[in-house]
Amino acid sequence: MTPKESTMPSKRSWAKEAVIQIGSGGSAGFVEVCIMHPMDLVKTRFQIQVKTNKSDPTYYTGIWDCLKKMYRNEGFFAYWKGIVPPILVETPKRAVKFFTFEQYKQFFLFGSTTPTPVTFMCAGLSAGFTEGLLVNPFEVIKVQLQSDRKHIKNTPSTMAVTKEIIRKHGFGLNGLNKGLTATLMRNGLFNGFYFGFYHSTKAYIPQSQDFMTDFLTKAGLGFCSGSLASCLNIPFDVAKSRIQGPEGHKYKGTLKTIQIVYATEGFRALYKGLLPKVIRLGPGGAIMLVVYDYMHEYLVSVLN
Repeated sequence: MTPKESTMPSKRSWAKEAVIQIGSGGSAGFVEVCIMHPMDLVKTRFQIQVKTNKSDPTYYTGIWDCLKKMYRNEGFFAYWKGIVPPILVETPKRAVKFFTFEQYKQFFLFGSTTPTPVTFMCAGLSAGFTEGLLVNPFEVIKVQLQSDRKHIKNTPSTMAVTKEIIRKHGFGLNGLNKGLTATLMRNGLFNGFYFGFYHSTKAYIPQSQDFMTDFLTKAGLGFCSGSLASCLNIPFDVAKSRIQGPEGHKYKGTLKTIQIVYATEGFRALYKGLLPKVIRLGPGGAIMLVVYDYMHEYLVSVLN
């Protein structure tokens, strides 16, 4: 057997595993965003809200108040405002996220055969940075769409908003890549903890042969991972929303934005939108990891 022939099985094996990881990750992302997008919208509305006049009809006092006012003023389908960019990007984004996590995990083994919590956290952090680079332009468009409080019938299309951003500001750090640093920090910290906590904790829990027990274990770990990671990274998420929002001209730089929000609105303002974020990314984190794990098992059985 020639050296070239000997490498063919390993290349085929790597390609097959890549297809499985990408297919599983893409499916997980698509399902999660379709179910949880309304909570992402509520989170963004709270994060860009700076008015303190509670008599203002567009001021939101809580999640339920926000949902009611949106339904009354903007219509039912307003709950899915800005969903096109996530739909377009979530499937490849999650595919990249899970695929790159597996690749980075091999790198951060540093010659060992057994991954450690540090391996999972470093791989998650790196996968988050990679994901952030891919998703940031779509985040800019999404935040602009979600910031629009007009009735859904009068809301500009995704393409119209995209063209307007490019026409006025281009593709750079003032245009489609506005708030890139904040997005990198948000995604990096989230995924570092998300994958680190999930896989490190999962390793200590005996695997059950009972489907429901296994399902609830994975869902519970995914929920805890998503919820705790949301609490960790939300100041950077607030900074990202402010920079990419309608009053983004007021904010220059991620850390400077955090300082301004803290100085003018107080410490609690750095955690604006935390509850809808946890409501979205707690269950969302569970959905993603459960869908990924079961889809991965299914694709392995089909392709092998």
